[in-house]
Amino acid sequence: MQNNGNGNGNAPPQVRDKTGEFLKGHPPIFKHSTDPLQVDDWLHAVERKLEIAQCDDRENVLYAAGQLQGAALDWWESFRFGRTEVNPITWQEYRNAFRSHHVPAGLMKLKKKEFLALKQGGITMAEYRDKFIQSSWYAPTKVEDDDKR
Repeated sequence: MQNNGNGNGNAPPQVRDKTGEFLKGHPPIFKHSTDPLQVDDWLHAVERKLEIAQCDDRENVLYAAGQLQGAALDWWESFRFGRTEVNPITWQEYRNAFRSHHVPAGLMKLKKKEFLALKQGGITMAEYRDKFIQSSWYAPTKVEDDDKR
């Protein structure tokens, strides 16, 4: 048995470097986009990196906000300092505020309508599946479980 100097022979728990794990995945930077769909692409990419790094809610917000620059960073600073709520910003709150600022509500409604009207038509089953998965992002309550999908 190895003694690490604490008298009980147990090794100290290893602390994970979540910041390093997150950054090692090369999360994309977001400055501004005139294409609202790129906003969702950025959000998806960052969420994947956060999940891989196993970040908690607070870390999700901090690390994602750390990937903002330019106009997007200006939005974040304004949002953060203009908030009257005393509780920490949750990931869901960040995500919703980020999307509502960068993606016009009218586009979200249009994309949801497109999803609900999606038909296979003249495309292959694989193409339809891919379009279904991509479009479902705009109607999350319609695909939250297998029965609804």
